[in-house]
Amino acid sequence: MNIFKCIYLIMPLGIFLVLISSCKKDPIPSNPVPNNLELDFPSYFPQPHYQFITNILTKDRIILGKELYYDPILSSDSSISCASCHKQSDAFADAGKVFSHGVNHALGTRNSPVIFNMIWNTSFMADGGINHLEIMPLAPLTVPNEMNEEMNHILLKLKRSSKYTALFNQAFGENSITAKNFFYSLAQFMGTIISSNSKYDNVKKGNTLFTSQEEKGYQLFLSKCNTCHTEPLFTNYSFHNNGIDSIFDDAGRQRITLDNNDLGKFKVPTLRNLRYTSPYMHNGSFNSIEDVITHYSENIIDSKTLTPSLKGGFRFTQEEKNNLRAFLNTLNDSSLLQNSNLNVD
Repeated sequence: MNIFKCIYLIMPLGIFLVLISSCKKDPIPSNPVPNNLELDFPSYFPQPHYQFITNILTKDRIILGKELYYDPILSSDSSISCASCHKQSDAFADAGKVFSHGVNHALGTRNSPVIFNMIWNTSFMADGGINHLEIMPLAPLTVPNEMNEEMNHILLKLKRSSKYTALFNQAFGENSITAKNFFYSLAQFMGTIISSNSKYDNVKKGNTLFTSQEEKGYQLFLSKCNTCHTEPLFTNYSFHNNGIDSIFDDAGRQRITLDNNDLGKFKVPTLRNLRYTSPYMHNGSFNSIEDVITHYSENIIDSKTLTPSLKGGFRFTQEEKNNLRAFLNTLNDSSLLQNSNLNVD
């Protein structure tokens, strides 16, 4: 994929040139996961949007990416790691916080998104401001109210570390602590964070059945919600104004496209693992699944860019709300929180 077409972030020109210097158009893959390493996801999942073609998937690169993900050395004061705001215990979100804390206790401006099933994403951030997995970490790394660091300084710190000198050498060869390899390894680790072991998944695999209430909720979901929260990933990665606001203190997608028709539109989030990831919405405005369902039922705020199908709300009965909640609870994957391959020793 041509990186020239994949970046919306403003970044220092030197870093940009380093990142794109070896990025050429990917060949058509004969095997979507080269080097005999296979990602574990169900057959009913679609093929990933991001495939490890030029960034060959290897165990050593995944290990390196995991070490980087958990290391606060990546922040300017060595206090914040990627895992600080995307915790495995919270399904790689930052549960309980409307906005996450960065260095010097600075607050973010949007609720922390989940970091699982990333290789199916066609864009990143709530406004879709980045559309390539390999570039995505640059935003939190360099934004002042998050990790507040500079890429050149990160590389300098890594080069001073005997641990990282050895890890990069093992993963990429000698003299390999470069921006490209740094982002490659993070993409490899994030790409292995896959959630596909919920009750819903076990029903799809034929291992169990929904209860009567869950089945009713599933059918209601298919008729009302599946267009945007499309199964099995429970998002179609499109952008919508879902009626939270009419003032648009946060312009959302319009910040990227500069099109006023995109005011208040945000990327559709996945509904997987809601049990572990509250509060919900880009602004963390709802604390419970019940709040979310009630919003779509009767509290939609109308505006010029509201998604037409949401006008007036769905007017669920209490029984329908209960059924829908029961189904949404089948999307929780507790094994994701316990997978030892995704944490550091």
